[in-house]
Amino acid sequence: MANADSIIAIYDDYYTDGKVAAKREIASKQSVDHIDAIIQGQSFETILDIGAGEGAVLDKLNKKGLGKTLGAVEISTSGVEAIKTRKIANLASLDIFDGYHIPHPDKSFDLGLAIHVVEHVEHERMFLREAARVCKKLYIEVPLEHTRNLDKAIRMSGPYGHINFYTPLTFDNLLKTSGLRIERLMTFAHDLAYEQHLAGRTKGWVKYKLRSEFLRFAPKTAVRTLSYMAGALCSPR
Repeated sequence: MANADSIIAIYDDYYTDGKVAAKREIASKQSVDHIDAIIQGQSFETILDIGAGEGAVLDKLNKKGLGKTLGAVEISTSGVEAIKTRKIANLASLDIFDGYHIPHPDKSFDLGLAIHVVEHVEHERMFLREAARVCKKLYIEVPLEHTRNLDKAIRMSGPYGHINFYTPLTFDNLLKTSGLRIERLMTFAHDLAYEQHLAGRTKGWVKYKLRSEFLRFAPKTAVRTLSYMAGALCSPR
């Protein structure tokens, strides 16, 4: 597939950049906290991280004891090599994939994760339907960057490979039109560590307070004004 080949070429050396890895390491902790909040005590024996990057989420899932058996598929060879170096105890499978074909049988995992992946994917619904084929349930997380300041979001996120930009409503629509039933969808602000990583100690604290309080008191206006994240637990219809 030409499209798959072009995506592989873009991301093949993506995780050789230390800046990307450092950002994902901090972001992975907040993503695992989001998973905890959304699944609300549900347990999953087998978990597949789809687009696992350099393995930061897998590492934290393993340490937290979420999932007895973990699997991963990743598009970039640099990501796969980084995952191998982590020596994650519960990681039973690790495969390269082309972004649209997952090398596992139907419903072979209890939960699939697509964390900050869909915003990079050219054919989102094709990707999500394939994920739903392999997994009984999915947790999908995306940035909500389609705000009044969309032009800035495109400039800032372009270097990280974002090609799709979402609001809560367009994310909800994407999931439903991909044949998924939404069990729970939540909007999240960035945590303090992430804000301070990007903006520094003092400015990061101010941004954290502003973003989280804005979301708390005026959620509809907040998501039209500032960037947030959305996470959804879904099952195939």
